[in-house]
Amino acid sequence: MDKEISSGSNEDCDEIDIETEIEDTKNVEVEIEDPKVGMTFKSIDEIYEYYSRYGKRNGFAVSKKYCKRGDDGEKRYVTIACTRAGKAKIRTSNIVKLRPQTKTGCKAGLNANLQGDGMWIVRSLRLEHNHEMSPSKSRFFKQNRILEPHVQRRLELNDSAGIRMNKNFTSLVLEAGGHEKLSYLEKDCRNHMDKVRRLKLEKGDATAMYDYFVKMQADNSEFFYVLDLDEEGRLLNVFWADARSRAAFKEFGDVVTFDTTYLVNKYDMPFAPFIGVNHHGQSTLLGCGLISHENTETFTWLFKSWLACMSGCPPNAIITDQDKAMKNAIQIVFPNVRHRWCLWHILKKLPEKLRGYKEYEAIKFGIQNAVYDSLTKKEFEENWNKLIENYQLEGNEWLFGLFEDRHQWVPAFVKDIFWAGMSTTQRSESMHAFFDGYINSKTTLKQFVEQYENALAKKVENENGEEFNSLNSYIPCITQYPFEKQFQKAYTIAKFKEFQQEVVGQLHCNLSLYTQGPDFSVYEVSEDVPFGENLRLATFIVYFDKENFDTNCSCRLFEFRGIVCRHQIVVLMKERVHEIPDKYILRRWNKNVKRCHSKVIINYNNSSMLPETRRYNKMFNVFNDVADLATDCENRCDMVVEQLLELKGKLKEEVEIDYGNNKSSFVSNHHNSTTHGDGVSKSKESRIILDPVAIRQKGRPPCKRKQSM
Repeated sequence: MDKEISSGSNEDCDEIDIETEIEDTKNVEVEIEDPKVGMTFKSIDEIYEYYSRYGKRNGFAVSKKYCKRGDDGEKRYVTIACTRAGKAKIRTSNIVKLRPQTKTGCKAGLNANLQGDGMWIVRSLRLEHNHEMSPSKSRFFKQNRILEPHVQRRLELNDSAGIRMNKNFTSLVLEAGGHEKLSYLEKDCRNHMDKVRRLKLEKGDATAMYDYFVKMQADNSEFFYVLDLDEEGRLLNVFWADARSRAAFKEFGDVVTFDTTYLVNKYDMPFAPFIGVNHHGQSTLLGCGLISHENTETFTWLFKSWLACMSGCPPNAIITDQDKAMKNAIQIVFPNVRHRWCLWHILKKLPEKLRGYKEYEAIKFGIQNAVYDSLTKKEFEENWNKLIENYQLEGNEWLFGLFEDRHQWVPAFVKDIFWAGMSTTQRSESMHAFFDGYINSKTTLKQFVEQYENALAKKVENENGEEFNSLNSYIPCITQYPFEKQFQKAYTIAKFKEFQQEVVGQLHCNLSLYTQGPDFSVYEVSEDVPFGENLRLATFIVYFDKENFDTNCSCRLFEFRGIVCRHQIVVLMKERVHEIPDKYILRRWNKNVKRCHSKVIINYNNSSMLPETRRYNKMFNVFNDVADLATDCENRCDMVVEQLLELKGKLKEEVEIDYGNNKSSFVSNHHNSTTHGDGVSKSKESRIILDPVAIRQKGRPPCKRKQSM
């Protein structure tokens, strides 16, 4: 009944606002007739609605105080009075913290009873109040604070986009033309959003997330998810990937980074994303999980789930930190995959492991030089052994272990295969930073997967923007060599810029012939390269095949990043090669390739919308178009408003008829199903999943991340 009353009040208020704009007259509520004995109404609701409007005009609120039923159970007598009727009741024993009281014993109100013809008649009436009244402040009364459905939808939409409530409400105030023009307060908006969040999670956090996954898969059969539950049915781990991420793996799944050092939810479950690099050099998500433990068993489950999602196709290479559990799981699930440790994670431990040494700064500088500036495996081993000997570090077990595992992290030992230019898990770190705008340590599981959609939609938009730029603009060539034009036409803007850096770099190279045969040449290319804070002259060996125009350089930049290096370029220029073989123009960086993941159409923002919301948006778009056409002309504006009012009246009649027809049906059938807060009836067999237990995990950063508001 309350919902029906509020709905009626909303419509009346809308009519008043619109008619005021058309007629430019005084407030329509002035025309409300003063109450008199003998007035008749069709129902109690009609009496209440009338007296509420009268009270709003005169500055007081009303409520139903008494209702008496006859022998047949029907309501026969009702009292509607001022809300300040009755005596104040002090319900606290703490006299220092007394709550404000509103009761003053006001006698104002009316009494009505039911007649034989079904009409209600006012039998007695009292108009005098014993308190001050302020009509201009009537909007603060609770019964006059109405949050219209379109406002509720807007609040929910903005909340999903991460807009804070104060800004959300301020936009409504500015649109209305001031606080006094609104029929609600900021507190009402906050209460509504709190209610929406509670309803979404009333079944339990994990169960709500499960239902969300089920709906996502129903919308798109390529959506993949796996839940890992314990014997009690409590959530342990979860993995999921949308259709676009699965398609993107076919294009960019050759090299991935994996990292779990990021807390994202109230259960302290680490976020475990699989990150790749697209043809623009941007991070792209290839699936992700939330895990409860960081042990071999959990990582094995996660890697197997990801492998099943990607149709059993493992990557060629994977970058992780030094976690032993990850290493063990990778050997179990991906035995033939090249595993590399994140260089950044290793070097950031230098202060922790070596700070106690007197010559710490010199040791740190020497390690960095050995790692970054050693061009060959032999050179690294010589520089490392010299460092250990000079500073007497033979007894340091940590450094000894790093040297034993040098093939898993030192650049000179890992640059023999393609890593898409990645040397660390910085892709995972950048993805974490990207999600920071959407999630924080208080995020629930259900909110996480919804905000994951928003973040992913932004990633897709960024990729589409770069795609547009690469197809509709270009970077001019800086030389006259045809092979530069070759790369300009083929590569995306980001990758062509990397190639041009090598073209510029060849100016600093000196070329000399080392040896020559009938069908090959070997060149020495010398270049000043950084060494610590200085420069040193480094020599690179480039092999050139005269028949096939193949080139191989000892710097291995092409093998590592997929970009032809400056040493190869200077040799090609010397040999008068005008067109580079196709093998050096990688499909991976090519902007002209029609990639399968770009053909996957997913409307992330609409995937979790209710049917009512989709219908509302459909109508709202048309309303906007009509308003744009009628805004510039007063006559067209009046015509539109007049027709809308007429349509509104017809719809109101249909709604009342539908409500009357469905009321009895609802009463007889509502026991057959359980209705949840999302407005969808779920059967009692709906699966219940227990929420995970919050457990602090290893590997967490010592300082807390700044939480998003």
